[in-house]
Amino acid sequence: MLTAYALLVFAFLYLPIAVLIVYSLNRDGVGGFPPQHFTLAWYRQLFADNAIWDAVLNSVFVAVASVLLSLTLGLLAALALERATFPGKPLFRRLVLLPLILPGIITGLSLLMFAVFAGVKLSLLTVFLGHGTALISVATTELFAGLQKMDRAQEEASLDLGASQWQTFWRVTLPNLKLPLIAAALLIFTLSMDEIAVTFFLIGRDNTLPLEIWGRLRRGITPEINAISTIIFAASVVLIVIWYRLRARTERAERLLL
Repeated sequence: MLTAYALLVFAFLYLPIAVLIVYSLNRDGVGGFPPQHFTLAWYRQLFADNAIWDAVLNSVFVAVASVLLSLTLGLLAALALERATFPGKPLFRRLVLLPLILPGIITGLSLLMFAVFAGVKLSLLTVFLGHGTALISVATTELFAGLQKMDRAQEEASLDLGASQWQTFWRVTLPNLKLPLIAAALLIFTLSMDEIAVTFFLIGRDNTLPLEIWGRLRRGITPEINAISTIIFAASVVLIVIWYRLRARTERAERLLL
């Protein structure tokens, strides 16, 4: 009976994705059941579509920049929360983590109002700043958890042996945070690539991939959209596998040290 429940849950989760992948290979498009005459023609048409690849490049640019901004500011915030004592620390903790539960429409609208107030022209730069701002809390959460799990003995030994605070951070603290940094980077990259609410308010002339897909869906579902969605799904699976292998390797190394 439990096996049947498990299969039901898997079907609920992955059947829509399986349908999407199958119909990306259907010669007759998204209509008709069962699909017949499998072909890669929609993928060839997709690779010749410059508009959608421009949107992909825009999304990757915004996502990579957002990862760098979020990790930098998130690491500083996590270090402040875990290592420092200062007045108003509980309030600081709540305010830093507030974007995690704030609806994207509120974040996007408030950033749009700020951009108008500051006289900043809407572009990929404003989208990047919006994503970076919204995702700092994700980086802070992951890195704060990593700092709490870290054994401070190595840092104390480094300081006792004469290393400066900066040398200890660069050679001991940061390498020990490798796994949380990679996890946070993968999560932020994925969330940024998928983000649509904040992007909708801050986008200029250049579309990101989610908005390009959304714009095309208003004219109807096409197999070309299924094809790009299938490629994104495959890329996500690759990222998950990389993350899993890194985590497994790190856990094996930690067990050997014990």
